[in-house]
Amino acid sequence: MLTNGTNADGAARDERYRGYSPADRAQPYARFFAERTLPAPGLVAAAYARPATAARVIPEFDELTDDLSPAGALAVETGYGHTVAGAVWVAVLTVMPGGTARMWDWWFGWHLNEPARFKLWHPEAHLYAGAARDLSDEPIPDRDRYLGNTVYVDEYFGTKIQQLALTFHDPLAHGFTVPDEHTIILARIGSAVAPLDLGWLAHQVRPIPGGCEIRSRIYLKLFGPRHPDVGQAARAVARGLCIDPADLALELDLARELLLHCGQEMNHLASILPDLHREFATPTRTGR
Repeated sequence: MLTNGTNADGAARDERYRGYSPADRAQPYARFFAERTLPAPGLVAAAYARPATAARVIPEFDELTDDLSPAGALAVETGYGHTVAGAVWVAVLTVMPGGTARMWDWWFGWHLNEPARFKLWHPEAHLYAGAARDLSDEPIPDRDRYLGNTVYVDEYFGTKIQQLALTFHDPLAHGFTVPDEHTIILARIGSAVAPLDLGWLAHQVRPIPGGCEIRSRIYLKLFGPRHPDVGQAARAVARGLCIDPADLALELDLARELLLHCGQEMNHLASILPDLHREFATPTRTGR
């Protein structure tokens, strides 16, 4: 059973728990933690309520570099469904007033190794995060703190906890065009407890008048072998095995819940990220 993460003396009880513990509330960024996640924007809620997007208008995964080109645009920017080839697809568009790509690069380098930071993103669904390498305080450019790194996360999608390993890749090495003032956060999605990769995610951040927009894409059922970190896998199992690696249901019900989850977390973080970045980023850390 998940707890609020504290013993009678107020100390953290385990690694995976809902909300903030007293120790979490002592963190300098704790004032940005909310008990409730902001609702998903109306376009996301409407897409969640509708049937799946028709396969004929969904790009295949090998079209992703064109989709997320600097001026790319789809007929459907927020939806879920199957591609013609059978991959599971999710797309979410988030508008962020006052936001920049630089803020998102900083965020992905800053939050990976502290669950309390990860929970700022989705206070109700995010439970645990731990990075293979903690580079969050290194005096290196933001992108260098997450590119090539892996983060292990436990989080809810709908009512089910998933335990995932996200390994970040350089988008330029995969054929993406990323101009100045843009960024693309690209990650291979794998299981944290099984030697299996599941798909890919990408967040394109590009400037618009008054801020930026984030075009998120998730493709699942693109399986591949994974070389797991045995120690991290053991820790994931110790936190409580929440998925059966032999029965990964990567179908439309999960895609629909991912749509809502992504819409909520991106909208919620967009509301606090400018102030969070202003307070905790430093000139050294914001180098790219």
